[in-house]
Amino acid sequence: MAINKIQKQCEICSKLFIPKTVNSVYCSSRCSRIAYRKKKAEQKKLERLKKIADHVPDNHTYISVPEAMAIYGVAKSTLYRLIRQKRIPAINLGTRLLRINRLEMEQMFPQRQLTQKKEEPVKAKMYSLEPEDCYTIGQISEKFGVSSSTLYDHIRKYSIPIRHIGKFVYAPKSEIDNLMIIKTKLNEKSISKDQSFSQTSQK
Repeated sequence: MAINKIQKQCEICSKLFIPKTVNSVYCSSRCSRIAYRKKKAEQKKLERLKKIADHVPDNHTYISVPEAMAIYGVAKSTLYRLIRQKRIPAINLGTRLLRINRLEMEQMFPQRQLTQKKEEPVKAKMYSLEPEDCYTIGQISEKFGVSSSTLYDHIRKYSIPIRHIGKFVYAPKSEIDNLMIIKTKLNEKSISKDQSFSQTSQK
């Protein structure tokens, strides 16, 4: 049975790529670095907004534009538009001293929760490599109709763990079954497209 290579779409540049592992979401180290920088920038932004919001006394009736942005998560342009439309009462105390009515903001926008989520450590996948929980390479080839050379290619590509016991090589049934299910679905889609194209051509 011919097995097509699985392709994913990069979460940064949207380019299609063949992942090295099942969990790969970026097509290159460059996109991975871009994603890392974006994540760090977002974390710093949340920390900055939280710091501003934490320093606003609860008894202040009027708050500044940056404080309103931090507490209620509203864009600066949106705030000024609402002020121009007189939908939010505001007073001008001088240059860059515009103050917004907090009570009106609370009625119009739910208070934003800026408590930063703690990143949970990535849990390593746990595999059972006991023979009863695994296929041998021969069993996989027989069950799924795949050559041993193709199997080893996929084992390396998707970082599937294996265990050598005597003359036999074992791979976890769960990983092999998941891999074959995905590839079978891709093959079915490919066949369906070919059939649709063939029927259209015959009309």
